[in-house]
Amino acid sequence: MAGNRTFTMIKPDAVRQNNIGNILAKINEGGFRIIAMKYLRLSKEQAGAFYEVHKERPFYGELVDFMSSGPIVAAILEKDNAVADFRTLIGATNPAEAAEGTIRALYATSIGENAVHGADSDENAEREGGFFFSHLERP
Repeated sequence: MAGNRTFTMIKPDAVRQNNIGNILAKINEGGFRIIAMKYLRLSKEQAGAFYEVHKERPFYGELVDFMSSGPIVAAILEKDNAVADFRTLIGATNPAEAAEGTIRALYATSIGENAVHGADSDENAEREGGFFFSHLERP
């Protein structure tokens, strides 16, 4: 059964380009409720730990460098079928392939700097949300 929570990060490229408000508006327009949110900067160690699942992939080092290059906005979102609906809202990883009107089509500049992260499963949404938010911070 699909869960009703997902996890997202607005990535450093979108923060640098002052698109936090635009992206949050798209999230709200998509019917999501923000139930936890914070603005922070990841250290290389924290970014490495978050993306540890990709440690053996060739892009891991670049990803860690990018994700620690500036502030991010982490958030837990709520909506029925949250993970799948959010992945639809953000669009394809490659913004050139993202559907018109999706967050990545609007605000991403490349595959590597693609504006937002979205959890890819209910299990990862829970794990990723737990990485950034304590139980006291998650209603």
